Amino acid sequence: MARLRHPLLPVVADPYDRRRLGLELLVVLAIAFGASTFNSIITIVNRLTMEVALSQQTATITRSYDERPLFDLAYQLVSIAFGLMPVALVLYLFWRRDRPHLSVIGLERRHWGRQTLWGVALAFAVGIPGLVVYLVGRSLDLTTTVVPTAIDQYWWTVPVMVLVAARAALIEELIVVGYLFARLRQLAWGAWAVIGVSAVVRGSYHLYQGVGPFFGNVAMGVLFGWLYQRYGRVLPLVIAHFVIDLVVFVGYPFAAAAWPELFGLPSGG
Repeated sequence: MARLRHPLLPVVADPYDRRRLGLELLVVLAIAFGASTFNSIITIVNRLTMEVALSQQTATITRSYDERPLFDLAYQLVSIAFGLMPVALVLYLFWRRDRPHLSVIGLERRHWGRQTLWGVALAFAVGIPGLVVYLVGRSLDLTTTVVPTAIDQYWWTVPVMVLVAARAALIEELIVVGYLFARLRQLAWGAWAVIGVSAVVRGSYHLYQGVGPFFGNVAMGVLFGWLYQRYGRVLPLVIAHFVIDLVVFVGYPFAAAAWPELFGLPSGG
């Protein structure tokens, strides 16, 4: 994958502008991940202080909002649409008049087919070890039994899962990588410091799944951050994240039915 030669934003030296930039960064991160991060911290403390082993507890990623399918669908779509507002904010902040409009955060349309292939390959390279980390984490009581979706099977379930996977991929990669890298570079942070902060932020809002997923996502964040630092392209990361989540969300009901013991479910569940 060739490096993207995009212009970097200038380093901000003026103290007042640095404070404003730092405040913007905190606000954007708080809007995108603040609630989920603090809820995850509270949840993991709660889980670790229970008498039940962590591997015997369940963490559900997506669930139904209403017993009636039509209203459940409406709630799901509203959640997805407003969940993407932080992405819209970041795109607004970094849109440039000249093409490529979003090159500052590593988005450009050239070679999109090649970038997509790189993303799919990255998904396999990350997804398989990720499954191993999950299974090992459960065996060591470091990870909860993660249920990707508890939504009943309706005609709209798979399309909604596609949208949920797309939302997660866009909000995490465009903000935790593209946005965060651009702003911290403007504040003159070193490459590995930026990668480290990005990885820890990524891991923090997955803490509700257990200690294992925290470190697994931090490792994924280091890899994704290094790839972005080296090649400057965020689309392969978005594609990889989307493919991983899509396989998990859509494939989970079938895999859980076929191998319930593997996923910590009772036989026949």
